Formats: sequence, C-alpha cells, structure tokens
Amino acid sequence: MKDSTEFWFKLDRLVALSNLKIDRPKGTSHPRYPSFVYPLDYGYLQDTRSGDGADIDVWIGSLSSKKVTTVICSVDLEKRDAEIKILLGCTSGENQAILDIQNIGSQSAILLVRK
Repeated sequence: MKDSTEFWFKLDRLVALSNLKIDRPKGTSHPRYPSFVYPLDYGYLQDTRSGDGADIDVWIGSLSSKKVTTVICSVDLEKRDAEIKILLGCTSGENQAILDIQNIGSQSAILLVRK
C-alpha cells in the first residue's frame, strides 16, 4: 500500500496550480436556499473537474496556513452524483461543521483528515 503522503502532496499541488475563486463568501446566503448561510468562504478551483462535472469545490477555514487539511467525499442520491470537496486551513470544528452540512437529506459524506 502506498504512503498517503503522495496523495496529500498532489492535492497541495492541484490547489497551488489552480486559480481559487470564492463565489460565496462567509456570511452570505445560498442563491437557491436563502435560509442557508455559508459558515466559511466557499468557492472552487477554476478549470478543474469534480464528479458532478463542475469545478472542484473548496471551503476556506480560519487557520493562517491555507494548505489542504481535509477532503470530504460525498454522495447525493437526489442528484445521483459523488464528488469531493477540498478544505483549506480548517480547524477540527470547521471540519465537523462542513461535514454536518454535507450529511443533510439525500446527501451523505465522510472526512479524510490529513495527519
């Protein structure tokens, strides 16, 4: 079995080589679900592809270092897709808050936490 260090290194490289766009700043409402307010900055890595065919989603936490701390793997039965979301600079509490968001309704998710 291969060491997971290479996995995290390649994720760091993907983020470093991509243009990060924040399209939903912390404190703003979701465009289709106005009662949902983003607890952290949320955006995507421009010109990448996730399982849903869109760019890879990214959550930005409060840590000063914005390296990849966690990946969320999710499945949505309603949309019939699976994808990853990259968390940058997130604390364990922020990880849990985002995981809770991803485990609502038809969605289910797990965390991969960098050691």
